[in-house]
Amino acid sequence: MTMTNLGLLTKPRLSLMRLIEMNLGFLGLQFSFGLQQANMAPIYGYLGADEASLPLLWLAGPMTGLLIQPLIGAMSDRTSTRIGRRTPYFLIGAVLCSLCLLAMPYSPTLWVAASLLWVLDAANNVTMEPYRAYVGDRLPDDQRAAGFLTQSAFTGLAQTLSYLAPSLLVWIGFNKDAVDGNGIPDITRIAFLIGAVLSLATILWSVLRVPELPLPEEEKARLAKEPLTLGGTLRDLRTALVEMPRPMRQLALAMLCQWYAMFAYWQFITFAVARSLHGTSDAKSVAFRDTVLTVGQLGAFYNAVAFVAAIALVPLARRWGAKSAHAVCLLASGVAMLAIPGIRDEAGLFVAMLGIGIGWASMMGNPYIMLIDMIPPERNGVYMGIFNMFIVIPMIIESLTVPLFYHSVLGGEPRNILYLSGALMILGAVATVRVTMRPASGTTLVEAAR
Repeated sequence: MTMTNLGLLTKPRLSLMRLIEMNLGFLGLQFSFGLQQANMAPIYGYLGADEASLPLLWLAGPMTGLLIQPLIGAMSDRTSTRIGRRTPYFLIGAVLCSLCLLAMPYSPTLWVAASLLWVLDAANNVTMEPYRAYVGDRLPDDQRAAGFLTQSAFTGLAQTLSYLAPSLLVWIGFNKDAVDGNGIPDITRIAFLIGAVLSLATILWSVLRVPELPLPEEEKARLAKEPLTLGGTLRDLRTALVEMPRPMRQLALAMLCQWYAMFAYWQFITFAVARSLHGTSDAKSVAFRDTVLTVGQLGAFYNAVAFVAAIALVPLARRWGAKSAHAVCLLASGVAMLAIPGIRDEAGLFVAMLGIGIGWASMMGNPYIMLIDMIPPERNGVYMGIFNMFIVIPMIIESLTVPLFYHSVLGGEPRNILYLSGALMILGAVATVRVTMRPASGTTLVEAAR
């Protein structure tokens, strides 16, 4: 049996419950990401960061993703252990993530918070791409779209809970204005504690309930002849980059636009809404802490929309194709971002979150549906890791470029960042439509969602 034939082995279909349990680890993983998106900019603000420096302080995520995810993806392709190919990475990442979440809200200084974010993102990245590759490993072709969109649904649900956690704590009686000596609220520390527990518990549940399929004997023999080494891993990466399918290369422009936009949105939405609703830029003010809670509620709402939208996208992706569905969703997100700076009341902001949620659901599912049939199954891990470069490189570019023009071009106004983000989302929709879904051989590729 050749490596190519490995992807053609008969894989048992999973029941809906097993499919949910398989992806439950994504709940804890994305709860952690949601805590970062909702709270890192405020934490940096509490610790005295300047607005223009925020993108640089967020470099941890994209830099660790760029360095770690392709490497971990390639390593997981070459791994063979008693507990599976991907499982060791799930477990190592979950433990490190939990420890960092426990420590983050106790950061005494800006540099400690930024350093912990580097380790936290590294831990999340150790888990992320093996988890993406696991869908290709474990599910038959006709369940892959459901597998990726289930992960997208869990992203929406987890981030709904993470964004809403501080507000829920206030609603049950915690004091929103109780802070430590560094200005970090007690409710933030409790939310991170919840995230630490979820990160480890959900991964363990997934691993125990839906273990990996055993590798075929031929694959075990191949891995025994080609053991896991750094040199072999780097050679696999280089070969995969050289042989990258043309449609995957074409996706790079669409990914550049949408992820530059989304990263900028996360960094500046709290500061933009603070100006729109309360006319303040003072991160130490009560009005700013109120804004943090409002933005958490908005984030929870758009992630709840994403949860529902991801489920709805399963039949829509089958009918229209993942490419068309994704373009429409990005367009909705772009229009919403363009509208937010002009909205002066909370009710209007919640309406705008409908578009953000639809776009976010698609970003976490449809590009992977487009990708999975472009790549050879024996390289699921390495190509999922490389595909993450299409996410993190735009984030790095955003982090390095926004400080250059934030004051000179945008007038130090965070609401102008949202106008830029909206325009880029719309450009991303156009670039998605222009992707030609054909493999390197030149034969027509049937999109994975069909």
